[in-house]
Amino acid sequence: MILAPMNKPVHDWHGRRIWVIGASSGIGAALARQALAAGARVALSARRADELEQVAAGHPQSLLAPLDVLSPEGWQRQYARICEVFGGVDLLLFCVARYQPERSWEVRQAQAEQTLRTNLSSVYVALDTVLPGMLAAQRGGIALVASAAGYVGLPGASVYGPGKAALINLAEILYGDLHRKGLDVYLINPGFVQTGLTAKNKFAMPALQTPEQAASAIWAGIGRGLFEIHFPRRLTNWLKLLQMLPFRWRTALLQRLVGVS
Repeated sequence: MILAPMNKPVHDWHGRRIWVIGASSGIGAALARQALAAGARVALSARRADELEQVAAGHPQSLLAPLDVLSPEGWQRQYARICEVFGGVDLLLFCVARYQPERSWEVRQAQAEQTLRTNLSSVYVALDTVLPGMLAAQRGGIALVASAAGYVGLPGASVYGPGKAALINLAEILYGDLHRKGLDVYLINPGFVQTGLTAKNKFAMPALQTPEQAASAIWAGIGRGLFEIHFPRRLTNWLKLLQMLPFRWRTALLQRLVGVS
């Protein structure tokens, strides 16, 4: 039992009803495209409807569901549409992030609040929206895209990192609460992925991956029934080792890793 998958493996995506939040670009767009190519029925949500149309092009089994994740009314409205068209949601994949590289003395309250509302608080709106239906059906899954930046205190991630660390903690709590009720929970911790967010970084990003590589790793991990899906291992395994070092050593190594002082 120790080696058994923590979630139910998925061998066929054809007909699965997936709701991708943050599907207009980056990892979310790549996840949506790969799911559509595998035959899933995919609802695509983000604020930019024109970019969602590009992702959905050529896939009649897609559903455009433009959404501002900070709007509870928008969540309820789009969820009702998806249930009307698809009959429900088998997997909610939350892949929304706001990021600004900043040292602690550069943090401003308004911007920090906006980042945490987008990256963390909106997840609770998502849960409030979809969990009642999943619990009633005793089936479904929640996948949260956090980040390897949530493992340790990376310089320059003064707001982004703590928000992602909170998502890691939340995913663990969700698994403990929901697994026994028949639901699957996935924690996704990517390393550096080439997106508009990481383009803001001014340091060398080791083991940088494309959104397509990231999406492939995520779908492979979900297919295998993993709880935590982290990649690329040549980076994330090292960060996990750093977690176990004394704080003095860990801090010095992290400063050297990202080349800041």
